[in-house]
Amino acid sequence: MTARQWKVEVDSSCIGSGVCLATAPDRFRLVDGWSEPVEQVVPEGDPLVVAAAEVCPVSAIGVRDAETGSELRIIS
Repeated sequence: MTARQWKVEVDSSCIGSGVCLATAPDRFRLVDGWSEPVEQVVPEGDPLVVAAAEVCPVSAIGVRDAETGSELRIIS
C-alpha cells in the first residue's frame, strides 16, 4: 500500500508576491515572476504546502488527490 499523495497547483490568479516562497522555499519557486511548485507531487498533508496555501494573498495554491484528481480543500 502506498501513501496518499497530493498534486500541488498554482493557478493563474498568482500575482507573484513570493509569500509562498518565503514560507516554503523547498516547495515553491518563482519563475518569470510567477510561483510554481518545485515538485508537483508531495506527501498528503505536507505542512509546508498547507502553510503556503494559507498565506497566499490570492488563494492561488491548490491541491488535488494525485490518484483521483479530485480537488481538495486544505485551508478553512
